[in-house]
Amino acid sequence: MRNLCIALVLSFVIGAYTDEHDHVYEENEEVVLWMNTVGPYHNRQETYAYFSLPFCIGSKEGISHYHETLSEALQGVELEFSGIEIEFKNNVAKGEYCAVVLDEEKYKAFVYAVKNHYWYQMYIDDLPIWGVVGEVKDGNYYIWTHKKFEIGFNGKQIIDVNLTSEDKVLLSPTAKLSFTYEFEDRFDKYLDHNFFQHRIHWFSIFNSFMMVIFLVGLVSMILMRTLRKDYARYSKDEDIDDMERDLGDEYGWKQVHGDVFRPASHSLLFSAMIGAGHQLTTVVFSVIVFAILGELYTERGSLLSTAIFVYAVTSPINGYFGGSLYARMGGKIWIRQMLVSAFMLPAFVCGTAFFINFIAIYYHASRAIPFGTMVAVTCICLFVILPLTLVGTVLGRNLAGQPDYPCRINAVPRPIPEKKWFMEPGVIILVGGVLPFASIFIEMYFIFTSFWAYKIYYVYGFMLLVFIILMIVTVCVTIVCTYFLLNAEDYRWQWTSFLAAGSTSAYVYVYAIYYFFFKTKMYGLFQTAFYFGYMALFSGALGIMCGTVGFVGTSIFVRKIYSTVKID
Repeated sequence: MRNLCIALVLSFVIGAYTDEHDHVYEENEEVVLWMNTVGPYHNRQETYAYFSLPFCIGSKEGISHYHETLSEALQGVELEFSGIEIEFKNNVAKGEYCAVVLDEEKYKAFVYAVKNHYWYQMYIDDLPIWGVVGEVKDGNYYIWTHKKFEIGFNGKQIIDVNLTSEDKVLLSPTAKLSFTYEFEDRFDKYLDHNFFQHRIHWFSIFNSFMMVIFLVGLVSMILMRTLRKDYARYSKDEDIDDMERDLGDEYGWKQVHGDVFRPASHSLLFSAMIGAGHQLTTVVFSVIVFAILGELYTERGSLLSTAIFVYAVTSPINGYFGGSLYARMGGKIWIRQMLVSAFMLPAFVCGTAFFINFIAIYYHASRAIPFGTMVAVTCICLFVILPLTLVGTVLGRNLAGQPDYPCRINAVPRPIPEKKWFMEPGVIILVGGVLPFASIFIEMYFIFTSFWAYKIYYVYGFMLLVFIILMIVTVCVTIVCTYFLLNAEDYRWQWTSFLAAGSTSAYVYVYAIYYFFFKTKMYGLFQTAFYFGYMALFSGALGIMCGTVGFVGTSIFVRKIYSTVKID
């Protein structure tokens, strides 16, 4: 069973890098036109197999079905051979490739598609081609029956394809539709440079950069103001008596030096989330770098395949940081912690995906995940992620599992005094996510538009810069929030720092709600469930990542101030 799973996983993942992209053609060599999916234009993820509509197939015999990779199966790719004959560098005059006579059932299917603004997608040499089924005019329903392709090439390679739909035919229950096509030389457009390199995009980067400078200056000022006097007080032999020293020292954050390193509540869950956050941060950074260096956006499904592969092989990072933190907090049931750490994110993702999958199956949509893909994902979790997380956990417990706090922990927890309402952890958590969200607000619009509309996101250099800015802003804001919390003599900083940074995800999800109602025209149960389900996944992963970065930065800050100042 294990060997079967490994073979299945390898066939899915490795297949992502063995497709026909960048194929070198000889003159008059066959070029395959794949028909992919069809669906409502405003519901990009609600797609069905192209031949679920009563289109006809060309007469040329060929491959009946394209066997997709793991990422393509998850994305609902359903490639089927068109039956249209195409040869490299060989123009084809207008001619019929098939015909269909409508009956009542086929007529209703086409009318429904035209009424709901159905579009379809095809591929030539992994280059996507989009077209519309028909249009509504004066209460009548028309279908486009002619496909005019313009194919551009560079030497022996196809570099882009354009499709123009022509010959509008009125639909009627007894009509005969004659589908025609032609091929000519081409034009140039896939990447919308004007959209992604708009001056607003550049302005948002500049605005975020200025925010970074401000926050770094604020944190530096807090450190200098807090520690400079303490350096002078404890490094020099000042002639003051013990009572004056005690009265002068013990205020604010110094009062809780015996409790500040007390283990966080629910340490098992907390350490598992910190471990998962380290892994997610590594995965996001790595995929962005790979996308910049390898132009992954040019290959169908390669970005998702790369993300799955990187997530699997970085599982030791999850185990190492989560396991070591749990050990330092005195946790004993480390095997349970390792299991939670390994399966928390996969269970979150798979649970949401499988729930949406039931709706996709009901709709007979191409987004329905095949059973073989489910088995492959399960095998990745059991035979790759789990063992690597175990290795990381064992290493973390043995190499970094001993507590080395600069202050002793009191046996009895210190009572937390009452404080003003705006110093409560709940308020700090809500406020903590505002500035990090502001630093990525504009980029979220471009990312949402590329995923939920029909733009191809390719400016990963921008994304890397925004990612770095987000990390810096998150750390700075969380340090400031924690400083105010400790000054209020509240030592519950671990969860507060994590949630204050992670609250960025709540603002992202609220923005996603706004985007759904005011920036899209999506409708229907399937597309609505798909949108809000996967936006919950995106927001949750972003929250765990930001929370981890905020906690790590704050941990360094807290250790620094309590180790520098000599508190007995």
